[in-house]
Amino acid sequence: MFPSRILKIPLVAFVLLAGALACDVPAVAAFQADVEPTGADLPNPTSAVIKGWGPLPDGREWGSTAGVDIDPIDGHVWAYDRCGGIMLAGGCAENLVDPVVKFDRYTGEVLASFGAGLFVLPHGIHVDADGNVWITDSQGTEDKGHRVIKFSPEGEVLLELGKPGRPGSDPGLLNEPCDIITAPNGDIFVSDGHSGQNARVPEGATGRILKFDSDGHFIKEWGTIGTGPGEFRTPHGLAFDSQGRLFVADRGNHRIQIFDQDGGYLDSYYAFGRISGLFITEDDTLYAIDSESTPRNHDGWMTGVRIGHASKDEVTAFIPPHYSQRNALGAAGEGVAVDADGNVYAAEGPNSRAQAEGGLTKYVRSAR
Repeated sequence: MFPSRILKIPLVAFVLLAGALACDVPAVAAFQADVEPTGADLPNPTSAVIKGWGPLPDGREWGSTAGVDIDPIDGHVWAYDRCGGIMLAGGCAENLVDPVVKFDRYTGEVLASFGAGLFVLPHGIHVDADGNVWITDSQGTEDKGHRVIKFSPEGEVLLELGKPGRPGSDPGLLNEPCDIITAPNGDIFVSDGHSGQNARVPEGATGRILKFDSDGHFIKEWGTIGTGPGEFRTPHGLAFDSQGRLFVADRGNHRIQIFDQDGGYLDSYYAFGRISGLFITEDDTLYAIDSESTPRNHDGWMTGVRIGHASKDEVTAFIPPHYSQRNALGAAGEGVAVDADGNVYAAEGPNSRAQAEGGLTKYVRSAR
């Protein structure tokens, strides 16, 4: 159904996306050594694909999403919908419905929903150790967006980072924040700068990680737009491993970068594709979802979920994408999460929403 070509990637042959959908405008990245495509010939640890999992409240139709996470307290599934919007048009600024939704991981039943009227384009999601839900808003209007909002499990706003509707690169401002994660001590890490992957980078765009304390006070930042170690072309997703190392899905550079919590560069992984989302389980199994590889921007690399161990740049299992007439390399989501039973959930972005027939896909773990 999908090609499984094993091709060498030319040293400088990359195409960077201008948004959630590929625009295939050539650009050059000189950092990348030849890497064999991974995935197609590896085992799939799941046995069933449930499309359209998790119906929305009131029978609403899913738009696109890029975020899904697991509640560490009860194990259920949190995600967001872009209020029916498919592209990056900011559907939640116009359609004032609850974008943040909690689902029963067994039945898909809605357990909670909130956040109406607070967002433009929800982008990243993180559920902390206390069950609080953090959402980034990566687009803006005059009075919304370019910020992070922390909610209680019941939907009470507890903390905000950034200034509503005011993008910028100063310490107190955010500019298209992509993802959010908290460390065990409460420190907050935000990946900032969605447009850095573009072939023509907009003036003022960022590519950085910002660190705050648990009360939201700015501590430091690192990174700029570029291809070298510690530089980013859209830091799209974040995850911690058991050692407290920060993994960053550096999507436009087709790699994962790894840092200590002070921003010290540790390593880069290239075997996991053009990664949009990351999830690391308690046993350090690394799940990386590739939503944007195409024949022109990452030739030979299928979209899908690549799985390995966080300790090494090696893929040992692969969940194939949905079939797509538009992209010969398949259609896969942008966000990924894994429950305690090993079931995998994909948050379906603009490239995969139609093929997935809903905002969430559940991949059922094979019997062991």
